Amino acid sequence: MGNQPDYRGQAAKCRADADASTLDNVRDRNLRAEAAWLEMAVRQDRVSASRRDREATQAELA
Repeated sequence: MGNQPDYRGQAAKCRADADASTLDNVRDRNLRAEAAWLEMAVRQDRVSASRRDREATQAELA
C-alpha cells in the first residue's frame, strides 16, 4: 500500500495555509478542508487495519 494518498500531509498543508491567511473566509475554508482530509485519513486507517486483520485471518486458515 505504498501508493496511498497522503491525507495527513494535505491536512497539514491546509492548516499551514489557514494559519498564514489574513482573510477569515480563506482561513475558514482551509480549516474545513483540513478537517475533511483528517477524516479521510482516519477512514484510510480503519480500512487498512481491517484489511490487515482480514489477511491475517485468511493466513491462519490457510
